[in-house]
Amino acid sequence: MISGLEEAERVELTVAAVAPGGHCVARVDGQVVFVRHALPGERVLAEVTEVHRGFVRADAVTVLEAAPERVTPPCPYARPGRCGGCDLQHVAPDAQLRWKEAVVREQLIRLGGLDEAACDALGLRVTALPGGPLGWRSRVRYAVDAAGRAGLLKHRSHEVVPIDRCLIAHPAIQELPVLTAAGVSWPDAEAVEAVASTGGDVAVTAVAAGTARRVSGPDRVRERAAGREWTVPTSSFWQVHPAAADTLVDAVLELTDPRPGERAWDLYGGAGLFAAALAARVGETGRVTLVEAAGDGVTAARENLRDLPVVEVVAARVETALARRRVTGPVDVVVLDPPRTGAGARVVRDVVAAGPRTVAYVACDPAAFARDVRVFADLGWRLTALRGYDLFPMTQHVELVGLLSPTR
Repeated sequence: MISGLEEAERVELTVAAVAPGGHCVARVDGQVVFVRHALPGERVLAEVTEVHRGFVRADAVTVLEAAPERVTPPCPYARPGRCGGCDLQHVAPDAQLRWKEAVVREQLIRLGGLDEAACDALGLRVTALPGGPLGWRSRVRYAVDAAGRAGLLKHRSHEVVPIDRCLIAHPAIQELPVLTAAGVSWPDAEAVEAVASTGGDVAVTAVAAGTARRVSGPDRVRERAAGREWTVPTSSFWQVHPAAADTLVDAVLELTDPRPGERAWDLYGGAGLFAAALAARVGETGRVTLVEAAGDGVTAARENLRDLPVVEVVAARVETALARRRVTGPVDVVVLDPPRTGAGARVVRDVVAAGPRTVAYVACDPAAFARDVRVFADLGWRLTALRGYDLFPMTQHVELVGLLSPTR
């Protein structure tokens, strides 16, 4: 524990650099304090929310000297002690992009083993997607409290904050009668999930004890991406920003440049977004192998890609498929799109052992990505290109597409 600081205590801080998790770093008597709702260079009065061995967490409750990038949060719930869904509503949109660039750079240096010069050479920029910072989230999971009210969770808490509207939710979701302001109660639900697809479908599902009950709309929704129409279960993974799928496909194809006749792997392939795009490039003489573990993803991939005979769908965990040679070489192009925890050393080693000419890594967590970049480097590969996309405006999250290439 840190002597002298206790939960709920207030302390004046001068805020330094940004840090992962939507925080900035400050110090009190040499001890690290991670501060939310602050900006670098600000002087704030912060309230301690957690005390740990070696560091403290705090919320900036009063801004004594504001940074020029500070703005008034558009949402009344995006404040200390209220909804924890948005980390950066107090930051101007352009400054949010620079914030995320700084976090990625810090993670690549601290965890990825890159030096300043290597980071400079990548020229990382985080690019905003069309549509602006509000009204973009096409999949929202509302938590339900003991009184049956739907809302969102406080930061690092299971406490539900009942709300009347979520401003980053898709407009069609904002208009749904699911929140307390609409006079709706959910006495038998633990969560309420709402989906507004790019194909125009809107669905609401109530979840209780692991069982889903459709409240309104279809069980499967249409999505449009990569020049195709997709049909996926509402429970399946799909990018939450309407422009995300096309943005990521374009980046992966441009960086990897798949060629006719090549073999490609789409690992953690989901419904097959990248596999379809790769198949169009490698053509009838090529081959694409998609690996996915989730049952609904496998079903969606097989249904949506049935018109592409060059695509094989393998139902397995990626680690198992590679270890048991369910996915066999030779391979030219690999697309990795792992969950937030990253691909991990075992998968990276097996991918490198297959001898592809290039690997595209799609990442939603800079720390996990950086750790895997270090493993690639230890195996003689390097990060040769990196792009960032603001798929999650108003939050601390960022999507990356990196290109890894062998150096020997």
